[in-house]
Amino acid sequence: MDDGRPDPDVLLSQIQKDVIREKRGKLKIFLGYAAGVGKTYGMLKAAHERLAEGVNVRIGYVETHGRSETDALIQGLPIIPRLCVRYKTTTLFEMDLDAILVQHPELVLVDELAHTNSPESRHSKRYQDVEEILQAGIDVYTTLNIQHLESLRDVVAQITSVIVKETIPDRILDDADEIELMDIPPPELRARLADGKVYVPDMATRAVEQFFNEGNLFALRELSLRKTADRVDNQMLEYMQTRSIPGPWSVSEHLLVSIGPSPLSEKLIRRTKRQADRINSDWWAVYVETPMHHRLSKSAKEHLWKNIKLAESLGGKTETLFGLNIPDTLIEYAKKHNITRIIIGKTLRPRWKEIVFGSIVDQMIHKSGDIDVYVVSTADKEIKNISYSDEAFIPVILPGRYLESLVLVSFVTILGELTKNFISQTNLMMFYLIAVVIAAFRRGLYLAIFTSIIGVLMFDFFLVAPYYTFRVSDTQYLITFIGMILVGIVISILISKAQDFAISAHSREKENAMLYNLAKKLTGAADLASVISAVISKIEENFNWQAVIFMPDNQSLKIQGSSKDLFINEDEVAVALWAFSKGIVAGYDTDTLHASRLRFIPMKSRNGILGVLGIKPEEVDGVISPDEGRVLEIFADLTALAIERFSG
Repeated sequence: MDDGRPDPDVLLSQIQKDVIREKRGKLKIFLGYAAGVGKTYGMLKAAHERLAEGVNVRIGYVETHGRSETDALIQGLPIIPRLCVRYKTTTLFEMDLDAILVQHPELVLVDELAHTNSPESRHSKRYQDVEEILQAGIDVYTTLNIQHLESLRDVVAQITSVIVKETIPDRILDDADEIELMDIPPPELRARLADGKVYVPDMATRAVEQFFNEGNLFALRELSLRKTADRVDNQMLEYMQTRSIPGPWSVSEHLLVSIGPSPLSEKLIRRTKRQADRINSDWWAVYVETPMHHRLSKSAKEHLWKNIKLAESLGGKTETLFGLNIPDTLIEYAKKHNITRIIIGKTLRPRWKEIVFGSIVDQMIHKSGDIDVYVVSTADKEIKNISYSDEAFIPVILPGRYLESLVLVSFVTILGELTKNFISQTNLMMFYLIAVVIAAFRRGLYLAIFTSIIGVLMFDFFLVAPYYTFRVSDTQYLITFIGMILVGIVISILISKAQDFAISAHSREKENAMLYNLAKKLTGAADLASVISAVISKIEENFNWQAVIFMPDNQSLKIQGSSKDLFINEDEVAVALWAFSKGIVAGYDTDTLHASRLRFIPMKSRNGILGVLGIKPEEVDGVISPDEGRVLEIFADLTALAIERFSG
């Protein structure tokens, strides 16, 4: 700052971070680039130092893998016994999260942060257990290999030819209070491997040799060093900003990645995350919802939702925009949010499709102005692996609808046969165009195109001399036939787009009307029972789902109202209580307590959390979309506001 004072926004942000950190425990991560570099050993050694200082230390979960040096360090450290979990025919041993919370030590050791918990556990991932421990005010020491970061998964797969399935969001590393890099040279690590000092589970000798070759180890080591250096750089920058230390300030960059249902979007998101990390910038993942959105198949929508969740887990700001044209919508958003770089994907479509339908990439580059556009291509093999069907864009046409189109054209042809001596051929062609319009309006674009082609053939066969042949005496009729087909296609496309616009507008109008009707009903509610009844009935009416509302009763929750025939067991009450105490959405189709049949949404108000709204989808294995989840959270917030009127 020119006046020597720190930026107030940066200062406020730092104060808010400090307030949050004061309430929660501190997280220290021992980071390495491969098994055997000494992460667990370093963590245990640091724990002994803290124990000597009088700190109450407990081992929550540590894997020594039979290494004698590491086993020796276990001695003298109190251990919280592991939890024995029976899953199908296998016995699993997991960290006992509840025992840690009850004993509440000052510091707990949790090895293997990226571990996936057993299906019956409260959280699906161990890092989520660690987050709950930190929220309870307990410090945590943990270990992590660099290849388990979500943003680096595809890079690691490219380097090592091994796809890492267990990953953690980058925000866990970013929010850590301290990172200690455990580093040894790759030749020394390979020597340890040869001496049998490195435990590598369930890997064949050949696979071990392939993964632990020096090239892979040097690359992974560089990734860990770079990640640690980036963190140090961020800390120094934060220090300079909060104290207004002058320096060579550069103009900040802001990145935006355009995403969709394609698997290519996953690659784009990770690449954008890495670019943002390298230049220390904010980034956005934006999906433009066009009127064609309703044509996406269920599998394509699930891919889209997964891509949005991936971007959120990597620390990106996600946004869904409604627009008639993707390039125009993205450019307008980019200019409003000071975006300096846009990353988009380019699939290898046939050139004729780009000529006929236009190229989004070309339009983006042409309209971008001062904004840089980075185009990421994909290989043919990636296109073949697209996991959603073509019905996402081309609806399945039933044989009966082709027959319906033939009947329509036949009727027009009969009408033309009866009137061809009284009406000119130019006017007869209008009958066929009317048939195309009817087909487009009733059955969509592809049936309309089929109708226009069949119409031209029948017009030529029955109504153009010489009759009942496909020969044309006047070559000018060829131009007429081509014109009929082109006009039919244009009319079909225009009507199809108009229908898409109408469906999209109707969908948004329905959502707004849903929220308006709920707000109106809650405003007119005379008592608490009326509020609860209104919310449950509106969820049943609009979603065809069952609902239940919990409110606090001493140290537990009590059901204040629920759908008819909805049974709530003790496990689901426990999930609701957890969502209430933590203020976090949990249960069905979430990452927390996902085995529950219901999703539980805290009802938040200015005075805190007033209760929990539970939702039970009709389909057992269905997916609650981000849009539906957002509407349900608004339902919960409106309910909290209404309850507050009667509880205050």
